[in-house]
Amino acid sequence: MQLTIERAEDFARMPLAYLRQEYPNHIMHVLHGAADVLSPRAMHPVFYGCYDWHSAVHGFWLLLRCVQRFPALPARSDIEDIFDEHFTRELMERETDYFRVGGRGPFERPYGFGWILALDQELAQSALPRAAAWRSAMAPLTMEIRSRLLDYLSKLSYPIRVGTHYNTAFALALSLDYARHVQDSELETVIVDSALRYFSKDTDYPAHYEPGGDEYISGALTEALLMSKVLSSADFPAWFDRYLPRVAEVSQIMQPAHVSDPTDPKIAHLDGLNLSRAWCMKTVLRHLPATHAARAAMETSVQRHIGASIDQVVGSHYSGGHWLASFAMLALED
Repeated sequence: MQLTIERAEDFARMPLAYLRQEYPNHIMHVLHGAADVLSPRAMHPVFYGCYDWHSAVHGFWLLLRCVQRFPALPARSDIEDIFDEHFTRELMERETDYFRVGGRGPFERPYGFGWILALDQELAQSALPRAAAWRSAMAPLTMEIRSRLLDYLSKLSYPIRVGTHYNTAFALALSLDYARHVQDSELETVIVDSALRYFSKDTDYPAHYEPGGDEYISGALTEALLMSKVLSSADFPAWFDRYLPRVAEVSQIMQPAHVSDPTDPKIAHLDGLNLSRAWCMKTVLRHLPATHAARAAMETSVQRHIGASIDQVVGSHYSGGHWLASFAMLALED
């Protein structure tokens, strides 16, 4: 279960097809009148494919990630073509205009916010010759999202711990990586302070209640992922032991979720849960001492979770195929 160039090519071929596929489409759209009844592509001329807006965003992220890891990727020229086609100043300005309409403040908040910032980070570190131009075209949208995230955190009194799009810790983890990469000290400080305010005092998290029936994020493990990035190497192990004591004994976390129907868009989320759990556990393990009591159980659980869902990614039903490869990439990366 290694990330190979062959597997990365298979992953990349999925968004290369789906990013231009407008239907079926799940839209979240506030209507102010009859004139607002629009097609997905009319509303979102860049991120109209992959079933929903955020999946289109991280579909582009995945393409960059694949070619970054494997510069000789056979799909490289196709990846450059699709970015040239979509990442233009005119189209990105129209994407940004969507957010400027009144009543759309909560649109894609915070999940899509985190993925836009992750995409900008990937563009910033890309070696592709035209990546800087694509990033420049997306800059108005990036800055709009950055501003909206800061505003959101200023008024979010309580963290959202659900295992779906509204999870606070997931978006903050992606956004913190971005802030540090681009050296945005203001954003980094706000995210770190928010994470400490929301999560630093958490103890004995009820992980045995996971998973819910349509989750693709573990509330327990995603919070631990974020705090491994926020706390110092000296402080994180003690926090983790207070937060998830005896985690190796919590079978609901250590065992992969069962996916009864991969063609059901909500139940298919559970394949993503298995993959995102693996990513979280791998990240957490890098911040725990080699002698930690849960290490062996977590290392085994990582492989078990990947094994449970990795074969459901390539060639899967569109319910999972439009987004799962991004989570598979996270799970397989070192």
